[in-house]
Amino acid sequence: MKIPNALIHSTSPYLLQHAYNPVQWFPWGEEALNKAREENKLIIVSIGYSACHWCHVMEHESFEDEEVATVMNKSFVCIKVDREERPDIDQIYMDAVQLMTSRGGWPLNVITLPDQRPIYGGTYFPKEQWRTSLLKVAAFFRNDPDKCAKYASELTEGVNKISKVVLASDNADRSFPDHSELLQRWSKQWDREEGGLLRAPKFPLPDSYRYLMAAAFTLKDADALDYVKMTLSKMAFGGIYDQVGGGFTRYSTDMTWKVPHFEKMLYDNAQMVSLYSDAFKLTGNKLYQDMITETLEFIAREMTSATGGFYSALDADSEGVEGKFYCWTIDEVKEITGDDFKLASEYFNFNEVGYWEHDFYILLRKNSDEEIAVRLSLSLSELTTRVLTIKEKLFQRRSGRIRPGLDNKILCSWNALMISGYLDAYAAMQKEEYLNAAMKAASFIEKVFLKNNAHLLHSAKEVHGEVIATVDGFLEDYAFVIDAFISLYSVTMDASYLELATRLLKTVMDEFHDKDSGLFWFTSSRAEKLIARKHEVQDNVIPSSNAVMSHNLLRLSRINGDMSMETLCRKMLVQMKDEVVRATPWHSRWSRVFLELEMGTEVAICGDDAAMRLRELLRMYLPTSVIAAAVAPSEIALLKHRFVAGKTGIYVCRNQSCQKPVFSSAEAILLLQD
Repeated sequence: MKIPNALIHSTSPYLLQHAYNPVQWFPWGEEALNKAREENKLIIVSIGYSACHWCHVMEHESFEDEEVATVMNKSFVCIKVDREERPDIDQIYMDAVQLMTSRGGWPLNVITLPDQRPIYGGTYFPKEQWRTSLLKVAAFFRNDPDKCAKYASELTEGVNKISKVVLASDNADRSFPDHSELLQRWSKQWDREEGGLLRAPKFPLPDSYRYLMAAAFTLKDADALDYVKMTLSKMAFGGIYDQVGGGFTRYSTDMTWKVPHFEKMLYDNAQMVSLYSDAFKLTGNKLYQDMITETLEFIAREMTSATGGFYSALDADSEGVEGKFYCWTIDEVKEITGDDFKLASEYFNFNEVGYWEHDFYILLRKNSDEEIAVRLSLSLSELTTRVLTIKEKLFQRRSGRIRPGLDNKILCSWNALMISGYLDAYAAMQKEEYLNAAMKAASFIEKVFLKNNAHLLHSAKEVHGEVIATVDGFLEDYAFVIDAFISLYSVTMDASYLELATRLLKTVMDEFHDKDSGLFWFTSSRAEKLIARKHEVQDNVIPSSNAVMSHNLLRLSRINGDMSMETLCRKMLVQMKDEVVRATPWHSRWSRVFLELEMGTEVAICGDDAAMRLRELLRMYLPTSVIAAAVAPSEIALLKHRFVAGKTGIYVCRNQSCQKPVFSSAEAILLLQD
């Protein structure tokens, strides 16, 4: 009978996966850290997440191996970290590994001195390499502790330098970047054949394409807009999208969006819903509408708790095999589809295009419905009906398979992203169920993650019917929740959402603000002191928390009329302008804030029919506008003194200066497009 280690009491599914390893794992905390100091032992900090394929591989090869476990237990204090629960720890040791190896990724395995300063690290290690490395590092520490300490000091200094933002000088350029120039620079990296960037693997990067779409629309750049639309269509057709069950996987391993890394993350799907909602509002393309509908069906079916929160991820593996749940053999598909196999093969490419490995095929598309209908001499409606039947049959068969593991951890920041996704989908499609889901999740955040009326927690888990939240919130939690609650106010007209966003902003100013740079620390002043404190400024698969905070400040300043917020936003942008110009794809939210600050508008809707006029405007693609509405007099600055009984006026404003009201959405659109 296996004896559990100290991870058995964790709430993280990732830590629980390792609870019966022979390695004497500890969760990160005082017990393990004190043990390392008292026994003068090196620490192994092993970081991953539950849906990570190579994390599972290394666990099976090394952490379940008695011989390797003996080496680890003898000379080290072994700590397991869920990177999604503790992104602050992950950031620090990822920086250390990138300094040591110029590479990064997960699993992330770092060896530190007893005081947490790193001396060795890497990502995935094959068993013998891991065992050999452990023995060498342990001998190095035992035989030459002074040299160990010197190297650790230099490496830690390097980590802290990465974490520091170089302050802009007093005479720094405060002009706006030229967005046409940003797009031109970026275009050199565009894959004009398959969409995305000219590289593999290919990540969706939805926030980057939201900025690119907004800039292209605002600047009337047809070339950039065509590239975005092509990229969105290619992703929708590719294996990266679950053609049967909806939802996007984390990335494509190749240049053509064909072979996905099969894990499905909440944060990706939340942002992809927002991206396709923008695109549908702009183009009316039914393909984009289908992406919204099917992805949200997947979220509701597989990623939503009964209490309204959203789970974190679905594993890449099932039955120990990556992608097994999602792939098909020809014989299986022939049996399922019968007389419709020819259509299924044509539509989903059960041919050399869709072939993957070991007789398995990945469902993907290469042609539009219109093209396939013409090729097969079918009407579009007949094609649609038959394809839907094929998908339903495949889905039913797949439902009987052993499912990938679910990470049922509920993260505050990612839930806020999903709220924003639902709100964007509601704006685009006007489905009340989407708004209801967003409001239910907002109530979940207030009930579970909000404490003392103005502080957030980061992670929650359902335990015996009760939702337990742990870990103090990070800047990403505050940034994304504030963003979502501003949007909730703009969509619902309920000022309580705006009030909560403003309260949370005060907490951020009190506990996260770095007055020297104008930026915000990732951890609060009340948080555990680690070996470095970081500013998160570069966008990745999720926009950086500082960029989102700058966006929040701009939006709130335009609604509340508080120019000090805009001043702080401008100070942050001055710090980041050079990086925005140098590497736009990795600073796209900053770019979007620059665009909105320069070209944005405020829209105030006041009167008895404000709700109807609001819905009409929400349906429009207005990427640089902030909207506030009320059916009664309001003290909110953008709405104040603008209510006239018996009329519903729409005020279009720029930089707090408003034009005369108009009384139809069509007139307002003309002003906004002027």
